[in-house]
Amino acid sequence: MRQRIDERIVTVGGGTGSYTMLSELRKVATNLWAIVTMMDSGGSSRRLIDEFGRPLPLGDLRQALVALSRASALWRELFNYRFPEFPDATTQGVGGHALGNLILHALQDLNDGDLLGAIEDAEELLRTNGHVIPVTLDQSTLCAELSDGTVIRGEAAIDRPEGRPVLPIRRIFLDPPVRATLRARKALERADKILIGPGDLYTSVLPCLLVEGVAEAIRASDGEVIYICNVMTKHGETDGFAASDFVREVHRYLGRRVDAVVVNTGDYPPELLARYAEERAEPVRPDLDTVRALVPRVLTGPVAHTERLIRHDAERVILTIWPELAS
Repeated sequence: MRQRIDERIVTVGGGTGSYTMLSELRKVATNLWAIVTMMDSGGSSRRLIDEFGRPLPLGDLRQALVALSRASALWRELFNYRFPEFPDATTQGVGGHALGNLILHALQDLNDGDLLGAIEDAEELLRTNGHVIPVTLDQSTLCAELSDGTVIRGEAAIDRPEGRPVLPIRRIFLDPPVRATLRARKALERADKILIGPGDLYTSVLPCLLVEGVAEAIRASDGEVIYICNVMTKHGETDGFAASDFVREVHRYLGRRVDAVVVNTGDYPPELLARYAEERAEPVRPDLDTVRALVPRVLTGPVAHTERLIRHDAERVILTIWPELAS
């Protein structure tokens, strides 16, 4: 991919899928904005909230900043470095913390609590190609109502179904409702292309659309809205989902049809799938006829890695959306 993309690209999401996509987009995009979910409730982010009173999680922000970094590999490794945990210690201290989260924590203090100022400083340190925007600056909890009416509170609890009923998710919501940042709304309204996903549907992608002002800004935008559909289901969230199920859920929370959807049609080696079977995950079925009835444009191809892990192959996704880059 030698050419450059001059369109104003805005991504919406979080988690590993967003990190992978941003890492590749950084190489080809000249005008890139990443709107990041703020619902992480586990790991280092959770501890910073509990131990230091931080109102918002920092983990997805850190990942997006590192993904867009043009600084040396050492800077990226430092921000991603996680201190080892010490099970026998009376206090964890820095054990288990991502160093980048602590740096963002310090930068926020140096900016008198201003998270946006801390992000700008981190962008300068990491020499990012593009900008990272928190979807909201307000504290909220992601909740999932299951089909029997049970309500699960917290992104981490939804993400890991151990110890709770594994039932279909009826809906997700934020408690309390929160408002999108002005930067996020303006970025979406001015976008040429809005890429939703990839990432876990209920804990990375849809939480952004729940924030008041985000879906409205996307509906007001003249930019093309493209949903990058998951390649694998996730136990406790999307068991048995086909591609059309993902699309319907995005439409439901977005309040409009997406203009295009990227669907994986490649195969996976049986030995690789066997490992995912232990996690009760399976490939998302590409029911293309149904998807075509839901979306004006369906973009298909082998857009998944089929080596050690099953993930989106970000370069193939980009070439599927912008085939002219292959020439």
